Amino acid sequence: MLKVRVLGSGDAFNAGGALHSAYLLEHEKGRMLLESGPSVLAGLKKAKIAPESIDAVLVSHLHGDHFGGVPFLILDYLFRSHRERPLVIAGPPGTMARSRAVYSELYKEEHFHKLKFELVEQPVGPGDEFELAGFKCSAFQVPHMAEPFCLGYKLESGGASVLFSGDSAWTDAFVEHSRNCDLFLCECCSLEPETDFHTSYADILMHREELGCDRLVLTHLGPDVRAAADLEVERAYDGMLIEVG
Repeated sequence: MLKVRVLGSGDAFNAGGALHSAYLLEHEKGRMLLESGPSVLAGLKKAKIAPESIDAVLVSHLHGDHFGGVPFLILDYLFRSHRERPLVIAGPPGTMARSRAVYSELYKEEHFHKLKFELVEQPVGPGDEFELAGFKCSAFQVPHMAEPFCLGYKLESGGASVLFSGDSAWTDAFVEHSRNCDLFLCECCSLEPETDFHTSYADILMHREELGCDRLVLTHLGPDVRAAADLEVERAYDGMLIEVG
């Protein structure tokens, strides 16, 4: 059984008071944090999950609401949970450097250079297949305004599979990668198209029948999506627990 806990289902603006993007994937081989928005510690602690229990962090792209929580995890590991075992941080090239830079700006002291545990960097690019925290992972590029790029991920364990869109405009890659997938966590920032780099509810309805996933859950929700009275697609919420497989 693969468990997915939604720690944060919000957009960059915390619409509806929701926490920033963060999802905890857990199976018998370990725990992976998928996305690490700035409010990740709040999400973990509300769920009564020890931050030091995370084996790896996987980031889709280098926008602050998706990786800005990494420095706060480091802070917790240094001064609260006193982590000693290695932590793998995976994501687009530059994820570790950007995380270090943000930490250094927030806390000018030399804390980051006195870690008592190993930070293991794992750069990921489009088309890469790799293992992380016991999960079989594959990455694909999605259309979003991010440097160097934004990635979607398919994550598999013991016959169960989760597809994650990252931040992205609608792309046919969702159709391709959702085939025989148990769960698709798809971003949905607005009811109608508003930008060229985010998916809307109208986009999803237009292509819903093309998707091959068993369960579709909308996340990274904008204010109008969150406030809509009736939608035909399930919405994520902070603290939601999904069992897959």
